[in-house]
Amino acid sequence: MSATAPQVVRFLTGITTTGTPHLGNYVGAIRPAVQASRRAGAENFYFLADYHALIKCDEPARIQRSTLEIAACWLAAGLDPDRVFFYRQSDIPEIPELTWLLTCVTGKGVLNRAHAYKAQVDKNTAASVDVDTDVTAGLFMYPVLMAADILMFKSHKIPVGRDQVQHIEMARDMAASFNHLYGEHLVLPEAQVDESVALLPGLDGRKMSKSYDNVIALFGPREQVRKQIFSIVTDSRAPGEPKDTEGSALFQIYQAFASEDDTRKLRQAYADGIAWSDAKQLLFERIDAEIGPMREKYEHLVAHPQELEQILRAGAEKARTRATPFMGELRQAVGLRNLATLPAAAGKAKAAKTALPSFKQYREADGRFYFKFVDPQGKVLLQSKAFGTPREAGETIARLKASPSSLHSEVMLEPLDSTLLAEASQGLQMLTGGD
Repeated sequence: MSATAPQVVRFLTGITTTGTPHLGNYVGAIRPAVQASRRAGAENFYFLADYHALIKCDEPARIQRSTLEIAACWLAAGLDPDRVFFYRQSDIPEIPELTWLLTCVTGKGVLNRAHAYKAQVDKNTAASVDVDTDVTAGLFMYPVLMAADILMFKSHKIPVGRDQVQHIEMARDMAASFNHLYGEHLVLPEAQVDESVALLPGLDGRKMSKSYDNVIALFGPREQVRKQIFSIVTDSRAPGEPKDTEGSALFQIYQAFASEDDTRKLRQAYADGIAWSDAKQLLFERIDAEIGPMREKYEHLVAHPQELEQILRAGAEKARTRATPFMGELRQAVGLRNLATLPAAAGKAKAAKTALPSFKQYREADGRFYFKFVDPQGKVLLQSKAFGTPREAGETIARLKASPSSLHSEVMLEPLDSTLLAEASQGLQMLTGGD
């Protein structure tokens, strides 16, 4: 018996193109993702989420520049486009098409519970304005687009922060709804939350974020990075006074870049009263040792955007070797099909079904109710007399359908002539499947 080949696990990560990565992004997302891209037995998908960027940014030049800088950051940090799928979201037309298919199986109630939408509604409620103020359809539909990103490539694992787990659960719900209606086509993904990923503090001790304007540039000029590091807020303890590592932003950032042995040495230096300026110089040197060698490649790519464009287009072509045939499968599943592939037998069955005679019930100007029995071409085979109510007319039709042979004994019916009466009798037999 031959051994079963191990299943390839697919991982997918998206990066929204609305800013320039900083040191916190590098430690929390870029570095671990690049390291993970080299694992055996896995396929890795990394995409620039420029469609998502449109939800929160209406500055075209900013989105274009951010796409350039983020792509350059990932490649400078060591992402190998030959080993992974690295592409721009907007270069994959199958993604918005899948978004629409998912939209058609997703209840509005599901989207009402999305965190981003609820946060805006809560903000509007607190401000005593209409709950839908500043709520675009894009914001509301954001989880569906995210689900399409994930489901398009049959992703198994989605590395996310805990605040993003809901989106993966919603993608699972959408996939399950689609599969229930159309068969097992979509893979249900799982969120992968790494609790060990470092969250760097910024210059003021709060979480490093552009919103707080407390970031350290990832690939900024060397002297700019040094200046930012030396502006990290510390306490007033003088050289020689013992210092606490607990709550020290400087120490936490150093720990994210240093080995356990070097971290232990700095902890001892804190206890021995290291001067803050010396500690900041150590941090700068540690960061520069890791980031410095990448800076040259980053600056080259930013200066040569045509190289990045070529890499992203090649990545899109590679990704579409998966997306295009899969979208064809999904179109087939939902009925968006080539009409020439309609089976001949099905066509005949359909034709036979539509070729049957039928009853037409109606009301005349005299206020009374009638029906007629017509062939497929509309020729009247049988005309009823008048009835006082539609119920009486309907009961007569029901009797005829239940017992076609009663046609000859229903005195209230007026056959137009003997030939038509025979045709009506034959038509009733066909309609009811009688003998």
